[in-house]
Amino acid sequence: MEWINANLLGVGVPVALVAVGLFFSLRVGLACAAHPFRMLGGMLQKTGSGTSPVRALTLALAGTLGVGNLVGVASAIYYGGPGAVFWMWASALVAMSLKYAEVVLAVAHRRTDADGKHRGGAMYYIVDCFASRGLGGLGRFLAAAFALLCVLDGISMGCIIQTNAIGGAFEGILGIPAMWTGIALCVLTFAVMLGGSARIMRATDLLVPVMTGGFLVLSLAVLILRAGQIPGVLQSIFSAVFSPKSAIGGVGGFAMARALRYGTMRGLVSNEAGCGTAPIAHACADTDHPAKQGFWGIFEVFADTLVLCSMTALVILVSYDKVACYGENSIMMTVRAYTEVLGNWAGYFLCAMVLFFGFATVVCWGHYALEALSYLTQNKGVRLGFVCLFALGAAVGTVAAPTVLWSIADLAIGLMTLLNLGVLTLMQGEVRQWTVDYFSR
Repeated sequence: MEWINANLLGVGVPVALVAVGLFFSLRVGLACAAHPFRMLGGMLQKTGSGTSPVRALTLALAGTLGVGNLVGVASAIYYGGPGAVFWMWASALVAMSLKYAEVVLAVAHRRTDADGKHRGGAMYYIVDCFASRGLGGLGRFLAAAFALLCVLDGISMGCIIQTNAIGGAFEGILGIPAMWTGIALCVLTFAVMLGGSARIMRATDLLVPVMTGGFLVLSLAVLILRAGQIPGVLQSIFSAVFSPKSAIGGVGGFAMARALRYGTMRGLVSNEAGCGTAPIAHACADTDHPAKQGFWGIFEVFADTLVLCSMTALVILVSYDKVACYGENSIMMTVRAYTEVLGNWAGYFLCAMVLFFGFATVVCWGHYALEALSYLTQNKGVRLGFVCLFALGAAVGTVAAPTVLWSIADLAIGLMTLLNLGVLTLMQGEVRQWTVDYFSR
């Protein structure tokens, strides 16, 4: 399994992501970029009384934002130099087109329950993709396989490994034993997930603005106090753009930020744009055109990488000469970059950010896993059993995250990504049609 992760998926997944991402950037990305005000108008248009597009976005952001935003950027800079930041931005632009494409398909192929609730995701457009080609049996098999992999990733990457980061931060910074943190997270996770998607969305509605606003305020405080150094930092970023070291570190570091967000800390180079999970959140939005919600998918990548990750990068670079010694320990490099300017209290604040970022990811992935499970079975007993198992995983993760579990998680998300990218490529014509349809109105 480790050989497959390192040699097959470790090479095949990043190559496929870049290739398919560039294809969609040319196929639909340029069309979107040519009409920025039309995009903004579609995003701000009022919808019905169901789940708003913005609420669906906050749910997706809860899964996108994570501890990788704190440590992945530090790793990219350490291994790739200042120019790596530019290539992180470039990688994000490619990821925007991928996220747009899969969100458009998720909304176009979603199902609506008797009570008017929308359900969607890669499982549904995989089924429709092959059914339209006379291969319904193959489509159902691949959709079920994707759903099973999503459930597995929900427990491992989305829950156990995230809570392991939370437990480590609380024990290392606050001195709170990981066991007690695990018990608290277990209770909180069970209470939120037992309420279903409605309670999960209420939790992310609260967590995402708080953690994003708090992190932005802390970062802006550092940058204001070090404003005189920002021009030099920007110059160092652009002067090293074409360094091979920066390109490799930046593109790899952007992907590492996603992988570390999931907690794998392994060799799999992966990002959520393209793996088919965030469309589960976006598909529930009350919107009258798939492209409109696709624009929110673009904004999701923009907010996560071009805003939050850029803030982290600038904070690190203004104090890089003093924090580079922590390069092998990315979380400590990030913490020291903030405490170097603001004082030791900033370390406690970042500890809280790890809790918010991590727990938001936990409940969001809990939603993804429950939706995937609902695709496989409607049995309420199975659903309740999974909620109990997921909550128990939150407790176990704070005290132990076995290496074998990381390997399984790497394998699962790699297979999900390759399957989803293949289907996106087969359905690229439909994505183009929806895009043209919106902009031709």
